[in-house]
Amino acid sequence: MELHKLLQFLQPYMTCKGENPEITSIDNDNRKVTPGSLFVCIEGYTVDGHDFAASAAEKGAAAVIAQKELNLDIPVIVVKDTRRAMAVLADAFYGQPSKQLHLIGITGTNGKTTTSHLIEKILADAGRKTGLIGTMYTKIADEIFEVKNTTPESLTLQSTFRKMADAGVDSAVMEVSSHALDEGRVHGCDFNIAVFTNLTQDHLDYHKTMDEYRRAKGMLFAQLGSAYNHGEPKYAILNSDDPSSAEYEKSTAAHVISYGIDQEADLRATNIKMTAAGTDFDLISPFGKHKVSLKMIGKFSIYNVLASIGAGIASGISISQIIKSAEEVKGVAGRFETVDAGQDFSVIVDYSHTPDSLKNALETVKQFARKRIFAIVGCGGDRDRSKRPLMAEIACQYSTDPIFTSDNPRSEDPIQILRDMEEGVKGESYKTIADRKEAIHYAVKNAGEGDVILIAGKGHETYQQVGNQVFDFDDRLVAKEAIEER
Repeated sequence: MELHKLLQFLQPYMTCKGENPEITSIDNDNRKVTPGSLFVCIEGYTVDGHDFAASAAEKGAAAVIAQKELNLDIPVIVVKDTRRAMAVLADAFYGQPSKQLHLIGITGTNGKTTTSHLIEKILADAGRKTGLIGTMYTKIADEIFEVKNTTPESLTLQSTFRKMADAGVDSAVMEVSSHALDEGRVHGCDFNIAVFTNLTQDHLDYHKTMDEYRRAKGMLFAQLGSAYNHGEPKYAILNSDDPSSAEYEKSTAAHVISYGIDQEADLRATNIKMTAAGTDFDLISPFGKHKVSLKMIGKFSIYNVLASIGAGIASGISISQIIKSAEEVKGVAGRFETVDAGQDFSVIVDYSHTPDSLKNALETVKQFARKRIFAIVGCGGDRDRSKRPLMAEIACQYSTDPIFTSDNPRSEDPIQILRDMEEGVKGESYKTIADRKEAIHYAVKNAGEGDVILIAGKGHETYQQVGNQVFDFDDRLVAKEAIEER
């Protein structure tokens, strides 16, 4: 695409040269620049893309998008906000691919990954060809790709949507983080359905206050737009048990489908019965009353399924087909996942890394634990420090044997992270074992028949980041190894 043709979508801007080169790709990483690339300078937290503009030009970049004038021999287009410009240009360059997809975005503190997988299965079972973007991976039809962020940058997103559309995908489901919303990574995404799971404390290292965090999440619903397309209406799927839903309902002009357990809702779970094997409940909806029998356990699982049912209904799928699909799901990797190596006690690995998700996981464990509950809990480094004492407090309150250990310390001192946790439980009984492997082995060695071990925080992750080093580490494999050694 010619530069001038691409720039017609971008207003306002200033250019220092009048050439009109052919643009063959758009890149914001100078290492990926090839002849014909349009290089976008992004000011990051640690690196400024403007510093690499000259290098991009040397590699053959045809033009540069920047926030300041640069002394280069190729066209430099100066804009107020390169990140916003990148979203506009990526959407145009890839032919507005999200408009060719039935796109569902899911936001919330907890439950995004499980809910996205549930919705993807519901769509696939209904005959749709699906794509998925989230914390664990990106999936295009049957191909799996690794990811770095829950929600990629706008450039990667639009490129991925283009690949999906070209592969024949007609429906895509994606997790939408608060960071992505705040930074404009999803600008240009034409969402058909937006789903809200819940809002509890997390990411205050970034958002600073819960009000700012709530506002960022709400952008997904406001961005559904104000126009009514009766051929393909837009929907907001909101959790009526979460107070933030009232604000999000006011923020959107889209049709609203509410779901919940405690409050009145369009989709409501009643007569709930839980066992160690699964969860049964009655679904009350505008379509009548339906029995639902899940292979998953926990109140949080019910919320995830209700949200998925709402998205399925909004996608035009029959409620009987939706329920059938949901009942077949055994779970998602690292989300309340059991580790069974023939032991007479239970080991569960869960991604719970916020106070609310840890509380939900331990409350669920208490419903079937016959004796002791070991809670192995850590907190990530370079992340919200204010939740550390809260995580420790919850571990002490809801387990008999809390064990504090390392998660991903990153650049922080692991011992200081543990001290921050201990500030919330002065006078309480707990054990601190900084080495995560040692902590897991300790719990397995001391567990007895009927006990439950919850290993919280890392879930599906297969690594541990300490300083600048990344080590292979999978809670599930370490637990299995400990059980077999015992």
